[in-house]
Parts: sequence; structure tokens; C-alpha cells
Amino acid sequence: MAVRGKTSGRDAANRYASEAHAINPRDVHFDFDSVPMHYIPGEVLATHIVNVMHLVLPEGERAMANTLAEALPLITDERLREEVAGFVGQEAMHASSHERARHHLQSIGLDVESYVGAVAWLTDRLLGDHGLTGKAKDEWLKERLGLFAGMEHYTAVIGEWLLEAKVLEDRGMHPTMLDLVRWHGAEEVEHRSVVYDAFMYVDGSYARKARTGVLAAMTLLPLFIASTAYLYRKDPEPKKGRFWPLQFANATARGVIPKFTVFFTELPRYLRPGFHPSQLGSMDAALRYLAQSPAARAAEHR
Repeated sequence: MAVRGKTSGRDAANRYASEAHAINPRDVHFDFDSVPMHYIPGEVLATHIVNVMHLVLPEGERAMANTLAEALPLITDERLREEVAGFVGQEAMHASSHERARHHLQSIGLDVESYVGAVAWLTDRLLGDHGLTGKAKDEWLKERLGLFAGMEHYTAVIGEWLLEAKVLEDRGMHPTMLDLVRWHGAEEVEHRSVVYDAFMYVDGSYARKARTGVLAAMTLLPLFIASTAYLYRKDPEPKKGRFWPLQFANATARGVIPKFTVFFTELPRYLRPGFHPSQLGSMDAALRYLAQSPAARAAEHR
């Protein structure tokens, strides 16, 4: 994948050439009918951490896709335009799949609709275009691209974890939900560079990248905490326990969920001069999973 805008150069282009493949939305089909509320057996807290990843974060991804669509007229590089269009298509498929999972969990007793609706409302108010015009509109677009580039760094890191976390299989995670989060995680790794490249093409300011990168970390961590607390509180299971932070620490120690310190430890890497998202994860591992995902194969036979 060639680097564009202010990051272009022969060495950089050679470095990313191996990733020059088309990014396209995939048709997938998930059957959630047999999925229980606690789809990681015996892991109430870990289940809700995963719920945050695939039920709450997609609301931010929806706003991200809208922002990229807004930036598309400013991008004249055909390869980058192709990737942005593919990214927007993938995010639309994510939203549709996670919405069906959310409706299923709601139907079996977990109130997620009201919280996700509140997150969607807040996201629109904070990260919409606000009807700005002229220079203010351009600056706000660049600011949002920088913020979403920072957020995509973390979703790519989490996506890599989901792909590699054998512990989820060992704990007996329901295969449909395991496929859902790994399919999503694999596509996060696949399109990890798109928002960053769009930001660098449209703006590329290191000062903005640093500021919005820090803001992304400061936004996602409290969102994870607040969302986990809400979902745990709404869980109707009477034997779930009362003190969820202790269960969080226990699940982290056993590796059942990612460490929350990732929001701090990943920031220096993102801010390092010369960093590019293609340095994250394994594209080969992501593409291998996407080629054999049960949901993708199910869609082929529909």
C-alpha cells in the first residue's frame, strides 16, 4: 500500500507494497438464535467487555465512516479513494451484523438498546459535521479524521487480540459470537491504515495527530469503563456478583480480556515519528481468517 500525501516516498511505498490488495465489504450471515446471554460460559464480566467491543464501539465506527465519506471529495489519489470506499462498505456491514446481535441479546433480557441509543445520540452531537462552512468546516473535518485515526489504532490492536486470543476458544465461547468478533477483528486489521492514510492525505499535521491521538485514548478508556458498568448492572443474572471491578482484574490476569493498560502502552507507538498502521498485527493472519470465516461461508451457500 503506497503512502500518500505528506508521508509519501519510495522507501515508504516499498514498505507497504505487500499490502496493496482491495478492501471490500464481505457478505456474511450469522445465526444468533442459539446464542445465550453469557456466551463465554462462566465469564459474565468478560462477556460484557466483548459486548462493548462489538455493540458500543460500532456507533463510533458509523460516525467514522460518515466522516470519511465527507472527506472523499478531497481525495484525488485513486488507490486511496478505492480503499476509503471499501472501508465505508465494511463498516456498514459491521453495523448491520452487530445490530442483529444486539436485537438478539435484547430479546433474551439484556437491555442494550437504550444505552447504544444514548451513545449514538452523543456521538452524533459531538462528532457530526455541525453544519459548518468554509475554513471552519475544513478544520473540523481534519480534526475528526485525526481523532478517528487515533481510535482506529486501538481498534486494530483489539482486532489483533481477538484474532489471537485462543483463551476465548478454551473458555468455550459460543462459536457464532466468536466468529462475529474475529471476523470484525480481522477486518479491523485489514483496513487498519485507511483512516490514517486519509488523515495524512488531507492534513498530515504531526501536532494534530499527537493531540487527537491522546484525545482518542482519553475518550475510549472511560467509554469502555462506563459501558462495562452499564451492561453489568443491566445483566439480569442474580448470581453475577456485585463488585465488577474485582472480576475485571481477575479476568485481565487470566488473559480472558485485553489489558486496559493498552490505552497507555500503545500511545507512544502511535506517536512515534515514522509510525504507520501497517506495522500493526499480521495482515496474513487477518486474511486467512476472513477466507475461512464460518459466517462468510454460510453467506456463500444462501
